[in-house]
Order: sequence, then C-alpha cells, then structure tokens
Amino acid sequence: MIFRRYRLISAFLCAFIICSQAPIAQAATAEAYQQAIDLAAQGHDQQASTALGMLIETLPQQSIWLQRMQAAQQLIMMRIKRSPELPQLNNTNPYLNLASSHIDNNTANTEADSWPATVLATVFPGAGHAWLGRWHDAYTAALMVWPMLLLTLWARKRRMGPVTVFFALITIWLWSGTVFSAISLVERGNLEHYLIWWQQVWLAAALPGRPW
Repeated sequence: MIFRRYRLISAFLCAFIICSQAPIAQAATAEAYQQAIDLAAQGHDQQASTALGMLIETLPQQSIWLQRMQAAQQLIMMRIKRSPELPQLNNTNPYLNLASSHIDNNTANTEADSWPATVLATVFPGAGHAWLGRWHDAYTAALMVWPMLLLTLWARKRRMGPVTVFFALITIWLWSGTVFSAISLVERGNLEHYLIWWQQVWLAAALPGRPW
C-alpha cells in the first residue's frame, strides 16, 4: 500500500515537472529558431541551414517547431540555390504546402540574358548601360572611355610610341570596366527580382520571422 502510494506520488511529481518545463523548452526552441533566422537575415544562409538541420535532429516528432524548422530550412536552401522550386516537398508539412501553392500560382520571373548588354558594351562604350535603361551610367561610361580612345588614336597618329601604349592600356582597362559593369548590373537585377519573389514565397508559408 505504501509502495503504491509512493509510485503515485512519484508519477504525479514527474508529470508536474514535465508540464512545468514544457514552456521553458518551447521558449528555448523558439529562441534557437530565431537565431537561425537572424543568421539568414545577415546573409549567412548556409550557416542558418546547418543550424536548422541540427535543431531538427534534436526535436521530437510531436514538437510544433519541427515542421516550422523543416520548412524554413527548405526555403533557405531554395534561396541558396536561387531555385524557382522547393528542393523537397513534404505533403504533410502545412508550411511547405502553402509555399508550394504560392509558387504554383506565382512563377518566378525569367532571368534576363546578359549577352545583349555585353555585346553592346564591348562594341560601343556606354551602349550596354543604355540598353539597360541606365542613362546616367551610360554617359559616365562614354565619358570615361571615349576621350581616352581619342587620345590613343591621336598618339598613334603622331607615332608617340610609349605614350600610345600607355593611353591604349588605360583605354582597355576603362573599357573592360564598363563591360564588367554592364554585366554586373544585369546579374544584380536578376538577383533582386528573385529575392523579391522569394520573400513573397516565405510570407506565403506563414513562417515566424523574416530572414532578410
């Protein structure tokens, strides 16, 4: 009789301890999740994905944070790869289902090709930026290259030897810089468009926090 009473008291105490510790455990899990999201917001996507993966391995299957972390990890991996589709789709995960539904109804914008701007910038300094609608940058590129190009041709006509080589090297350096600038603007525009679309996918998934 005494032993049975002792067992009942022990069971009650264990249940009380577990119930009292549950909010603490949930708060710690939420804080760990937010730390991973903060890493992603700082641009450390790979570290954030790794941190979420480690947390996923430690969480019990019945934890309300498990599906949130799984969905967050998949979306962050999607951003790392700049993919228009989720790396994996778990139909039992409501957050991923919401994200997938948004993707189906809002496809990612097709990335612009960089070759028109590259060819134009190579053939005619400033033309690549003008093609992109960056008129101020086009004027700047033209003012950087054309005077040096004219000086190079003038020095060559005057047979100035080393001076011609010096002007030619500066012209090539400036010209190649404008070509690189035009290519970079196209790539940056593609990235910005993707990130805006990806942020909408994250919001559609209804996950806590914003990793940007």
